[in-house]
Amino acid sequence: MSLTVTTWSLEQTAPTDLLPASAPEGDDVRIVRAEIPSPEFSRFLYTSVGGDIRWTDLLSHSYAQWQEALGKPGVETWVAYEKGTPAGYVELEAQEGGVVEIVHFGLIPAFRGRRIGGHLLSQGVRRAWDLAERWPDLTPTKRVWLHTCSKDGEHAMDNYLRRGFKLFDTKVEQEPDVAAPGPWPGA
Repeated sequence: MSLTVTTWSLEQTAPTDLLPASAPEGDDVRIVRAEIPSPEFSRFLYTSVGGDIRWTDLLSHSYAQWQEALGKPGVETWVAYEKGTPAGYVELEAQEGGVVEIVHFGLIPAFRGRRIGGHLLSQGVRRAWDLAERWPDLTPTKRVWLHTCSKDGEHAMDNYLRRGFKLFDTKVEQEPDVAAPGPWPGA
């Protein structure tokens, strides 16, 4: 069986494009950079956020592949915590020519619908725009982009548009219809 998947690519071309969301009121929500690349932690975030929405592309990656990806200059993982518990993350990856891709973004299911996502995305986009300040060998950011698809969370596209991203490409493809793996096999 196959599944029709629409993928939308969105971008910002200036820091002033960002329309930030406010922090959730009354919650103890912090966003912290995971400064030590950790394949274990990144795989935990990937499977916890994407397990129910068919994030499967990286599940077969080895520890060494995770370590290599996380160790590239300009790769950063920013984690949202609510009362000390990981709630979601945004992962940035510098590309050539001052381009930064938001390669992963999302919330663990228990934290969705609580206004954390808009705040986390806002902070992640800010960090994308000032990435070269933390990585002096990089070209200053000129463009921030991402893609989302019809398999992602129901509020993902609206969140990106509300944060000031503009659509620049749409693709429709057939993909194998795989079961959502959950955060670990058999979940």
